Amino acid sequence: MGKKDTITKNYIKRPDIFADVFNQFLYHGKQKIMPDRLTELDTIEIAVPYGGDNAFVPEQRYRDVAKLLAAMTDGRAAYCILAVENESKVNYAMPVKDGLYDFMQLAKQVTEAAVAHKKSKKSGIKPTSDEYLSGFWKSDRLLPVVTLVIYFGAEEWDGPMSLKEMYADCDTEIIKYAADYRINLIAPSQLSDEELDEFATSFREIMKYIKYSTDGEKLKGAVSSDERFKRVERQAVDVINVVTGSRVKYSKRKEMVDMCLAIQEIRKEGREEGRLEGELIGVIRAYRKMNVSPEDAKSYIMEEYKKSEEETDELLTKYWK
Repeated sequence: MGKKDTITKNYIKRPDIFADVFNQFLYHGKQKIMPDRLTELDTIEIAVPYGGDNAFVPEQRYRDVAKLLAAMTDGRAAYCILAVENESKVNYAMPVKDGLYDFMQLAKQVTEAAVAHKKSKKSGIKPTSDEYLSGFWKSDRLLPVVTLVIYFGAEEWDGPMSLKEMYADCDTEIIKYAADYRINLIAPSQLSDEELDEFATSFREIMKYIKYSTDGEKLKGAVSSDERFKRVERQAVDVINVVTGSRVKYSKRKEMVDMCLAIQEIRKEGREEGRLEGELIGVIRAYRKMNVSPEDAKSYIMEEYKKSEEETDELLTKYWK
């Protein structure tokens, strides 16, 4: 697993962040899902039955995060399986990918129901022949599976949102009866400021930063005008850095980071780097005009400016013209 996946996964799997994401998406920020009611599920999906003769497909599918929560609906207790898929790049097969995960989880529930019925014979209730053969009784119910795709890119999501968008052109009567599956997506560029404010945790600052990260002036304005960016937890800053390529620095001794000051430092460093590169360009061109060999210029730059051989070679390739 790469650094980006590890950092984003460790952040998203926190119960407070996980609950916040679903509360915004499902309930517009109302605190319906409580972090302390969430328990983690096994991330390895079971093999699913395929074909006759009890054959099984020995495949394993992984979810980045899967949580189980108990909620009350219509006066009765209902259990909803909620899942998050972390994506930093557009996946153009996402409806198939998520549909597969969801149905494997549902298949797992059917299998577990059959196992439970075989183990429990104390009730004295006998299944019908149809129930016995299927392993799933008429009164059995499945836990709904809700998969939410979080897109950590600043660009517009241009992938398909449903299976029907992926089908080839054919008779409309066929498409009408073909299976469909629609993904649930959170993408920063598609969130309004009002929707961003529905997040209660630092996930809000992450999404807002990503949304404006492609425009320096808009980002500066969004961060400087938002009081919450003055106190952003370090783990959220780590996510911002890995998903946007930013270089926000912070003290390891502090739990909170002032993003406003951090961005000012980044801009200052950028100006200083620009001045330094301008100076190096002048040195390279002067050496070339004096007919100094590239090798001697390279040695001087590495020693005087403390540049690595790789950095120096890149500069000479670019400006020794």
